[in-house]
Amino acid sequence: MVSVCFYFQVHQPHRLRKYHVFEIGNGGNYFDEEKNEAICRKVSEKCYLPANNLIYDLIHETDGRFKVCYSITGAVLEQFEKYYPKVTESFIDLVDTGLVELLDETYYHSLAFLYSEKEFMEQIELHRKQMKEIFNYKPRVFRNTELIYNNRVAQLAEKMGYDGVLAEGADRVLGWRSPNFVYRPTATEEIKLMLKNYRLSDDIAFRFSERSWEGWPLTADKFASWVSAVNGNGNVVNLFMDYETFGEHQWEDTGIFQFLKHLPRKILDGGNDFKTPSEVLSSYKPMAELDIHHIVSWADVERDLSAWMGNRMQQTAMEQLYGMEQEIKETGDYQLIEDWRKLQTGDHLYYMCTKWFNDGDVHKYFNAYDRPHDAFIAFMNVLADLKIRLRES
Repeated sequence: MVSVCFYFQVHQPHRLRKYHVFEIGNGGNYFDEEKNEAICRKVSEKCYLPANNLIYDLIHETDGRFKVCYSITGAVLEQFEKYYPKVTESFIDLVDTGLVELLDETYYHSLAFLYSEKEFMEQIELHRKQMKEIFNYKPRVFRNTELIYNNRVAQLAEKMGYDGVLAEGADRVLGWRSPNFVYRPTATEEIKLMLKNYRLSDDIAFRFSERSWEGWPLTADKFASWVSAVNGNGNVVNLFMDYETFGEHQWEDTGIFQFLKHLPRKILDGGNDFKTPSEVLSSYKPMAELDIHHIVSWADVERDLSAWMGNRMQQTAMEQLYGMEQEIKETGDYQLIEDWRKLQTGDHLYYMCTKWFNDGDVHKYFNAYDRPHDAFIAFMNVLADLKIRLRES
């Protein structure tokens, strides 16, 4: 028997307006509320609500044998509250089944880990508080933004009391090892590490509707057979992906919802089961210690930081933003601090990415800018205004 762990990332950023240079000094109003509302409603109706309803039904149709896990950012929950509260209600209904696990992450889906461990941990605390307030839930497992990970992430997560942490099962860190086992991160005592099976995850998330792919069409029977093939060569198949896979990245007419509808039963009929991350960690002992000292992520072909830090525009933007941390926090100005934190969201950097090539279409999702340089200019104009507000505070 092999266990299947479904983990979904739920996130939408507070997108910036195309903030012009002549607006610098006029204060606030950085965010494109019209676009944020439109995208929130669109994705809610195409993905979040239908997927939540389907998963809720599948949990009951399988008598609770189907289980999933979500990491829902503070940024998207703020938008649900403002534009579409019904979505939050549907997530609450799922959590109330007792068969859905929630993870912690940085509240603003930020890259704080790379620049400020203090800010990183403060944002985790903010997210932890939000999970308690909205869902009456205390997450036991942590995942960093975009699965950005190295040994230090595990050490900090253990320090904060988490039982486990998720990461990308990149070939360059695994070598001959398999992602289908639980591991112990280097220089930790108790915390465990779960790794994404990127091949099987990406078969759903990216290749499902790709007619030139040798695996097309992907059926529930076929995928369940691939999962069963792991038996004897692993304990758990970790299927980690963006929740927008269902209905947005893969549109309804591709058959993605029908695939999801039939998959749980096919996997269960094969003698396998579903587990949440906490159940995986309590069921399986670490296979070995895993030393990941170089940072990995789940982004793009390279699975590194190049999606956010690959060019000088991105590096300059983040250096200037995090260089303000101490002064910003010393003001005690709630709105100033919140605007500064919203600028940390990784999507702002993602839109500045210039590497395109095989990953180009991915970087275009929900991107309001025609060119990466336009994203950089808007960001730096906002940052210039934020600095003026800081001086005047």
